[in-house]
Amino acid sequence: MQERKTYLLNAANCETQSYNYRMTPDRNIHEATSCIPHSSTAAEVAKALGLDTAHGLTVAEVDEARSRYGANLLKAHPPANPVRILFKQFMSPVVYLLLGAAGFALLIGELTEFIAILAVLLINSGIGFVTELRAVRSMEALRHLSTRSVVVRRAGHIETIPAEQLVPGDIVIIDAGDVTAADMRIISSANLASDESALTGESLPVAKDVQPVAPDTPLADRTCMLFKGCAITRGTGEAIVTSTGMDTELGRISRLVEQSAPERSPLEKQLEVLSRHLIWVTVLVATAVGTAGMLAGQDVSLMVETSVALAVAAIPEGLPIVATLALARGMLRMARHNALIERLSAVETLGSTTVIMTDKTGTLTENRMHVDRIVTSDGELDFDRGSGRFLMAGHKVTAAGNDNLRLLLEGACLCNNASLGTKGQTSSGDPMEVSLLEAAHADGIERLTLLTSFPEVAEHAFDAATRMMATVHKDGRNFKIAVKGAPEAVLDRVKQVSTGNRSVSFDRHQKRHWKDVCEVLAAQGLRLLAVAGKTASKPDVQPYQDLTLFGVVAFQDPPRADVATAIADARQAGINVVMVTGDHAATAKHISQAVGLAPEGFTAIASHELKPYPEMSETEKARTRAAHVFSRVTPEQKLDLITLHQQAGDVVAMTGDGVNDAPALKKADIGIAMGLRGTQVAREAADMVLRDDAFSTIVQAIREGRIIYTNIRRFTTYLLSCNLSEILIVGLAVLAGLPLPLLPLQILFLNLVTDVFPAFALGTIEADRNVLAKPPKPPSEPILNKSQWITIVAGGSVIAATTLSSMVLATFVLGLRGDAITTMCFFTLSLAQLWHVFNIRNWREGLIFNQITRNTYVWLAITICLTILTIAALQPDIAGALRLTPLPGTAWGAIVGLSLIPVVVRELLAFGRRLQ
Repeated sequence: MQERKTYLLNAANCETQSYNYRMTPDRNIHEATSCIPHSSTAAEVAKALGLDTAHGLTVAEVDEARSRYGANLLKAHPPANPVRILFKQFMSPVVYLLLGAAGFALLIGELTEFIAILAVLLINSGIGFVTELRAVRSMEALRHLSTRSVVVRRAGHIETIPAEQLVPGDIVIIDAGDVTAADMRIISSANLASDESALTGESLPVAKDVQPVAPDTPLADRTCMLFKGCAITRGTGEAIVTSTGMDTELGRISRLVEQSAPERSPLEKQLEVLSRHLIWVTVLVATAVGTAGMLAGQDVSLMVETSVALAVAAIPEGLPIVATLALARGMLRMARHNALIERLSAVETLGSTTVIMTDKTGTLTENRMHVDRIVTSDGELDFDRGSGRFLMAGHKVTAAGNDNLRLLLEGACLCNNASLGTKGQTSSGDPMEVSLLEAAHADGIERLTLLTSFPEVAEHAFDAATRMMATVHKDGRNFKIAVKGAPEAVLDRVKQVSTGNRSVSFDRHQKRHWKDVCEVLAAQGLRLLAVAGKTASKPDVQPYQDLTLFGVVAFQDPPRADVATAIADARQAGINVVMVTGDHAATAKHISQAVGLAPEGFTAIASHELKPYPEMSETEKARTRAAHVFSRVTPEQKLDLITLHQQAGDVVAMTGDGVNDAPALKKADIGIAMGLRGTQVAREAADMVLRDDAFSTIVQAIREGRIIYTNIRRFTTYLLSCNLSEILIVGLAVLAGLPLPLLPLQILFLNLVTDVFPAFALGTIEADRNVLAKPPKPPSEPILNKSQWITIVAGGSVIAATTLSSMVLATFVLGLRGDAITTMCFFTLSLAQLWHVFNIRNWREGLIFNQITRNTYVWLAITICLTILTIAALQPDIAGALRLTPLPGTAWGAIVGLSLIPVVVRELLAFGRRLQ
């Protein structure tokens, strides 16, 4: 192993030095010295750690370091405790109230009602338990990023050890394909590059070298450092471990994930407020009715039973069931549109979203590099990927008819290690090299065909020091050398410029021209490569001297085709879209303008311009909230941006795919992870996962969320109307000195059986076409506003009046007594509540043709409920439990007629309003 590494380093002409310093008692570079690894030379880092890099740590030094710093592991997060989650379902004021009602029922000997109330509690708690039982897996996913083993030099020997045994000061031997096991300072490198996209958001592998950078350099630009959890994509090298476990950048992010408390959804907050209001109403009504009844001389046991009935009537026991079913249905509908929901309440939160903070790469763009244009001495050629043609001023240009284009494409294919996929196989290699082969293929130039004519005899691999790559090919008696690399590096080695069949001198005017070309292209957010070459008489000449420039290739990760339309839809819906990316400002600015996210002339805010949230003035907060694009942001800054908008009252959706996004995904009101390219950490921290990584899917999910929120309002209004009618029926009857018109078990039956099906049907109503043409509801707006409360009070009052009328009719006209009276009241109320579903519509809509009557589920719910009521009336055991008795035909006629009165009253009021 040691010999292999030495050969690779020497082959790349990489100077490898060893640093020998006497060991100091405290080798922790962060504690013992002021040495900053990325801004210090490799020798300074070794000295700060008291380390001999050629020898490595001794056994005693390793043991001492392990006892001081512990294992190289991220902090374990205990899994969610199912028992604790189950008990949490009972920690609710509504549950306490129902438990009290169950206790009263047991005290007065109503065992059936006691069991029924407990069954309600178990059903509701069971649903909550199942939906909330999800272990906290983010920390476990972070730990999975650690490698199982690592190659180190200790006591002068190369050995392989488990990754968790690494300690600060270890010398690690690095090779392509490794996953970095700790944070490290590079001390030698040969063509080394690391994929840090999951940690920093940088979309392409980062070339690494030994040169220190400035102390305040952002994490993404610390080219002399390797970070835990990132994969080595190419090259070899050696590095000193500077941080392990929770002291690494990955550990820092895991701590942020742990500390980032997820925001409760607007629905959860609003339902809690609604529950508190219902409890106060229940306590006040039960107290008032009980006190009044006792003062009027009513029997104490009757008043206790009345209190139980009122408690049961005031609580919409079916609401948690219906809400869960409606949200679950929304989850299924969103899944059909490639949006997988992890948390039920996130479905509704989407509909309340006012700000979307989105990543660039893969969400707004295709996450795939393509050739955008080529510049030769002839001018600029645009590459139309759709047609596979090169266009100059709108006219087609081919390599066969343009020598400059042919020379550039041939050079780009020869100086290339990628391969195009064939017959359904995917392409492999560096993304930019793949895109060069695709562009050449579109014009009929194939790399394999070129290699047949010009066999490769040598390769000079890309080197971070030269920032260039070269290949040498046999060309008859001579040798063709193809070069590509960073434009500034290549231009410094160019002697002449190709103009087709001849070349011109690369004088200062030419150099200024090509530098201007590159600056203009770079300002548009394009990635650039210069392609050059030369002919030599022998293969071992210096490849990077006296080159002929063929041209410059500009690449971009193009915007998705549907993004501009999706952003326009979001804007129309009143949603502010903000790009938060780890990429460079120029690239972010170009893409944001291309998709219509930001206006012309705006300025992207870079990470170094962002103050911590607590240090911002009100003016700075306002300026930051108004910004559209943020570049090179850190995980902490993402948290600050989310907090900034949340404190201003916004509901924030955050997209992300990397480890660095996990804290923000957890902190946001709704975290949205990428399913195709997202890390496991990001997916576990998110509330929603996009299977297609498309921004348009987010907008579609928001549309679905708004539909669901509207429907939640509908069925909540319906259920509370029914509950209010029950409270009024029981309360008014007792205050009037009448017997109980409804029994507690009958109320439970209505709330849990006949009310649930129509309510769920209301949760399936389709939305208006202009659902995204309206602004999002204010986050502070309650789930029920003034118009809903008017419907609840008016509807509940009319239903109560109708039911009490049936009681009067049964007693004084039909001459019914005892359970027959409660039976008539029960069925009148049942049918009145059932028909009340048609009243939960916009007053502008007519009675016959509207969203409710066109919904198949509404008619199915009515059919099911009528069947259940028929069974309850005819089946002896059920009828006995509910204390239902047979009624004469005249009573049934009165029941049906009275139950339709609320619908008639509602339609007359709506008709009068439409006439105004």
